[in-house]
Amino acid sequence: MEHRIHIREISARDWPRLAALEHEAYAHLLLAEGEELLRSRAASSPATCFALDADGRLAGYALALPYPHLDCPDPTRPEHAVHRATTNLHLHDLVISAPLRRRGLGSRLARHVTGVAAALGFETVSLVAVDGKETFWRGNGYEPHHEARVPAAYGRDALYMSAATTALLPRETVRTR
Repeated sequence: MEHRIHIREISARDWPRLAALEHEAYAHLLLAEGEELLRSRAASSPATCFALDADGRLAGYALALPYPHLDCPDPTRPEHAVHRATTNLHLHDLVISAPLRRRGLGSRLARHVTGVAAALGFETVSLVAVDGKETFWRGNGYEPHHEARVPAAYGRDALYMSAATTALLPRETVRTR
């Protein structure tokens, strides 16, 4: 079944459903942050946080915020600092509703975040892969950074990864000087 997909900014009415999607995705890992912490991340950079609608219903989201390269937010604490002086955008969370997974929507949403990151002047996009998602992220152009310290709350197998925005975008969208 083909769905009408639309990626847009997160609105105030999205938060209850967004928090439910996050709980569905991460509760089994004891990683669910809850609405308050998710809102704190989005508040630090609303222009880099997105909702994905399928047929007019919220079916996924991405929360990304400027963060120093090789560092990441602590998932147990609200975000208070805004790291404006960094050239790295940290993709803190990307979730697609369970019934719509494995249809390319996660990659599509990740590409959207990357395009916005590049347009805003970010040189890299980073993330922490959890729950065995390293293979997915490698397939989307990300490389591991074992030297980065990841807070224990992400889990034992969490892995910091990043990629240059120019490496993540299709060749025709990359401008050279």
